[in-house]
Amino acid sequence: MVEEKDERFKKVQFAAWVGIIGNIVLALIKGIVGWIAGSRALVADAVHSASDVVGSVAVLIGVRAAKLPPDKDHPYGHGKAESIAAIIVAVLLFIVGFEIALSAIKSFNEPIQVPGVIAIYAVIFSIIVKELMFRYKYRLGKKYRSEALITDAWHHRSDVFSSFAALLGIGASIVGGYIGVPWLVYADPLAGLFVSILILKMAYSLGKQSIHNALDHVLHDEDTVEMRHTAKEVEGVLSIDEFLAREHGHYVIIDIKIGVDPHITVEQGHAIGKNVKAQLIKLEHVQDVRVHINPFSGKN
Repeated sequence: MVEEKDERFKKVQFAAWVGIIGNIVLALIKGIVGWIAGSRALVADAVHSASDVVGSVAVLIGVRAAKLPPDKDHPYGHGKAESIAAIIVAVLLFIVGFEIALSAIKSFNEPIQVPGVIAIYAVIFSIIVKELMFRYKYRLGKKYRSEALITDAWHHRSDVFSSFAALLGIGASIVGGYIGVPWLVYADPLAGLFVSILILKMAYSLGKQSIHNALDHVLHDEDTVEMRHTAKEVEGVLSIDEFLAREHGHYVIIDIKIGVDPHITVEQGHAIGKNVKAQLIKLEHVQDVRVHINPFSGKN
């Protein structure tokens, strides 16, 4: 159990560092090339990648905090630190989307130059790298139930969308300058506006899900079938009077009330409760179990 948790921490932490380093490199490349080529869409895309750096740092901090063991002030552990990190990433995403939209709208009232062809190569490189980062982080996030890592992965996917939109805008702007169609030059800032809408939409979806998970979300009955069955199979358990499985970041904490023979000793009832906890905690992702013993009434 401890080895699995250590492996999870190392893998998720490494993925966060991959995101930090990768985003710094991409932000610098796109920012420099965008400035040289005179592409507003590429500069906006570079700002998006820069925000990803902050997001990946938030994920790294959240993962480190989530690994801390339970203490007096946090008896259920620190698993929700990842949910908080995911919310921070979503908020950052929303701010970046708003800023890009504002910049794109302002640019329609200003003279615009045709972007240089070099901007096309920078965007294509960004699309390839970001898609690889998305697939890597999303796969790890699903495997290790890391909400923060999954949110950060979608942050990378939003960069793929924004880079693709930037590619279309830059391409149309270059073609417009080449064939002498002036209004096509505005395809570049228009692509930046489209990018901002995609980012804002994704920020809303991810933020909504992260907040939902942070508010002591209880698993639905269909998601706890195996857990209930495991508890019911323990010798001495005559009924399950109440069963609550709460998601606490990447792990689950169970509160269960079981019915036992009212004529057995307190010590025997306690032993049954310990066995229920021992069996449930063997299940994947179950971190802790709180068992309450009731005298079986025969009504269930």
